[in-house]
Amino acid sequence: MNAPAASRNRYDLAELSGAFGDLGTLVPFLVAYLAIVKMDPVGVLLGFGGAMVATGLWYRTPFPVQPMKAIGAAAATQAAGIAAVTPGMVVGSGLVTGLIWLVLGATGLAKKVAGWIPRPALLGVVLGLGFSFMLEGIRFMSAGVWVAAPLLAFALLANARLAVMPILLIAGAVMAVVQDPAVAQQLAAVRPGFRLPAFAWPALTMNDLWLGAVLLALPQLPLTFGNALVAIKDENNRHFPDRPVAERGIAISTGLANAWTSAVGGVPVCHGAGGMAGHMKFGARTGGATVMVGALLVVLGLFFADSVGVLLRLFPPPVLGVILFLAGAELALSSRESGNERVGRFVLLTTAAFTVIHVGVAVVFGILAYHASKRGWLRP
Repeated sequence: MNAPAASRNRYDLAELSGAFGDLGTLVPFLVAYLAIVKMDPVGVLLGFGGAMVATGLWYRTPFPVQPMKAIGAAAATQAAGIAAVTPGMVVGSGLVTGLIWLVLGATGLAKKVAGWIPRPALLGVVLGLGFSFMLEGIRFMSAGVWVAAPLLAFALLANARLAVMPILLIAGAVMAVVQDPAVAQQLAAVRPGFRLPAFAWPALTMNDLWLGAVLLALPQLPLTFGNALVAIKDENNRHFPDRPVAERGIAISTGLANAWTSAVGGVPVCHGAGGMAGHMKFGARTGGATVMVGALLVVLGLFFADSVGVLLRLFPPPVLGVILFLAGAELALSSRESGNERVGRFVLLTTAAFTVIHVGVAVVFGILAYHASKRGWLRP
């Protein structure tokens, strides 16, 4: 029997446009891992790409694969406490992260803990994540307001049937070449060269695993739980009730994705809710979007890894900021089911405020504030 049309992946222009809807999150972290931590681009790109292809084929919705933000931020700033972040630490944190999420999924703990989060707190996390994306987008856009402002206005006013993303990408490429004509010469010199990644696990030391776990993996855990388990489940199931997901499956998927990325020398990944908002904002409605962008990253990793620095220059911060701002607005709008109950509105808004600072703290606050308000200990 043929699968229903709604459950099949599509590979059309709308899906292709939506495929690039999460670039505002992906590109900055790619630059940080490659330029600052000096990770091998083959492993990083192949890790992301392979995880995206598998995710799109399995979920058949615009289910995202994103870099884990707390780990990525520590890598970008070299702010992991007592030690500088090394490629081995990043790979070690990915392996530890994969094991943690596999255990959470296999034992049912992920579902049990997710059940403790009241709906107003969950929607507050979604709203706060949207605000965080929008604020980060504004910061990126400030690097070139003269380009970002008209592009943002165009994207907001454009006909819904117009594929906005290709126009934004073309504008970014033109801006990059105009600002630095040497980019065009460097692009003309790009040539394919096949290279496979090394199997990364045998090279890991106990120090890599220990520091990767304590300084990177464990601080990321509450952030991933709130954003990439609870929030993404809610986002997916509201938009695609015909293709529902459960906490156990998402946890196992996160574990398997990180086992894969760490094995090829890549970076820790998750299923952040903002990624789905980004894909959907620019037209994606199936897993075809994730498959297409993943396949592109696989090709770049295997054949153009040594030139990826030049290719990333085609995405200047102002254009990434527009993409990130629009994805954040889409995500924030999806939290509008708060109802009229005063307690619910109070928990939603205060949880959102904490989410802008830290998702893990926001989840704990939302749970406590909801139950305290219901018992009359807080009087919003």
